[in-house]
Amino acid sequence: MKYLITIILVALVIVSCQNQKDDVEVKRNQLQKYKQQVHNLNEKIKALESEIKGSEEAKVVNVKVTNLQPITFEHFVEVNGEVEAENNVDVSPEASGIIKEIYVTEGQWVNSGALMAKLNTDVLQRSIEEIEIQLSLATTNYKRLKTLWEQNIGSEMQLLQAKNNKESLEKKIESLQSQIAMAKIKSPISGIVDDVYQEKGNIASPQVPFAKVVNLKQLKIYGNVSESYLTKVHTGDKVIVSFPAIDRKMEATIRQIGNTIDPNNRTFRIRLNINNPDRLIKPNLIAVIRIRDYKAENAIVVPSLLIKQNFKGNYTYIIDKENGKSVAKRVYVTTGVTDNNMTEITKGLQPGDKIISEGFNQIADGSIVQY
Repeated sequence: MKYLITIILVALVIVSCQNQKDDVEVKRNQLQKYKQQVHNLNEKIKALESEIKGSEEAKVVNVKVTNLQPITFEHFVEVNGEVEAENNVDVSPEASGIIKEIYVTEGQWVNSGALMAKLNTDVLQRSIEEIEIQLSLATTNYKRLKTLWEQNIGSEMQLLQAKNNKESLEKKIESLQSQIAMAKIKSPISGIVDDVYQEKGNIASPQVPFAKVVNLKQLKIYGNVSESYLTKVHTGDKVIVSFPAIDRKMEATIRQIGNTIDPNNRTFRIRLNINNPDRLIKPNLIAVIRIRDYKAENAIVVPSLLIKQNFKGNYTYIIDKENGKSVAKRVYVTTGVTDNNMTEITKGLQPGDKIISEGFNQIADGSIVQY
């Protein structure tokens, strides 16, 4: 009996040991399985991390930025100008007659008082010669009667008649000489002979111009400005005048402002004076006058195309930092005056802000960017 019990106990021990051995093997197999699963998960994690990193890198937008600094901002209004010569005259003779000689040609420079042409004065000259003969005789007669009168010989009436006759002839000569002088056509100004209207042998008269003389060294420009700028334009203001046809710009000063408003177009007239030493600017050349009507010191100004709009208002993008990364930040702004595709920002931006100037069409608020 004891032997049997012993055998049973040994059997139980053997079975127990066998069961323990089998249980360890199972656990080992299970551990190996778990390790394989962990390895597979790690591989999947690495793959996902790689994909996420690549996706994030793909979302980074390359942009260019402009560092905002305050500047002086000006707004200009443009008006068309009419160029006129300061001295532009049609020269006519003071008397009528046949043109005997012409002393100038078109394009020639003449000084003030220069002789341009002469009318035929042969008849007047012959009249003077005849009267001079009569004057010589009248003068001799007057002197003779005066000498006799001083000797108490002769009558006073004869002396007075002789004196009157002499003086009358002298006045006739003076009148004829004056007519001869009027037959000389002279330039009233210094300038260029722009056109000669008549030819030698033509009949000239005060009603018909003989030639045109223009001085282009001094020019005047007229412009019509809207009445809405009446309080912003003043005599003495500096303006910029450009001539597109000859690609030239210059600064000029407003010399005069009109005192009336044109009822047809609601404008007032301004006048400028300019120097034209090389005479390249011609009368009636198209001119554009730029008049400053607004100026702001220390203004923040951005290109107008960088300003977008949604239902909340006007906005633009600047660079901001989040978790060490550069991101686009949408900022809403208040705009002021716009001139030449540049807009003044009165609220929303500060000096030193980095505004995104290129690539702004590819970003949204919070987009990761690099510049």
